[in-house]
Amino acid sequence: MKRTNKVLTILSLGILAIVLTFNFLIARIDEQAAPEFTLIALDGTEVALADFKGKVLFLNFWATWCPPCRQEIPGFLEMYDKYKSEGMEILGVSLDRQGTDVVKAFAEKMKITYPLAISNMEIMQAYQPGQYIPATIIIDRKGNLHEKHVGYMDKSQVEKMFLELK
Repeated sequence: MKRTNKVLTILSLGILAIVLTFNFLIARIDEQAAPEFTLIALDGTEVALADFKGKVLFLNFWATWCPPCRQEIPGFLEMYDKYKSEGMEILGVSLDRQGTDVVKAFAEKMKITYPLAISNMEIMQAYQPGQYIPATIIIDRKGNLHEKHVGYMDKSQVEKMFLELK
């Protein structure tokens, strides 16, 4: 009997740990205006939050050296191609410190078609993506923060979120 109680206690604690971890990784954000930002895109132009007005924006913090970041790019590309005409936008915010040439070469190799920009202190402070990447912050068509997702996002998650906010 004591052994059964011990096993049930351990299982309960394990389940609780999984639930708490999952809730930490995906956080809904109550309707709150997304902070303004201006970044420099890989082509040298400025890109700002206002450029995405009326769109569902997936603000994706990533790096070329990050395995899960590289793994989610094909799914992002597929969903971007499928839903761009319906108002989906993705802005890849690179945390690479080696400079734009490294990011440009990687983007060409991966055939990334959505806009990419280099991170700056302003966006890091405003959005606080955290210490783990990839981190994706979803902003709805009204310009409100909707969700923060830390970790790999597969294409079904991206699609589900977009269709929910479409």
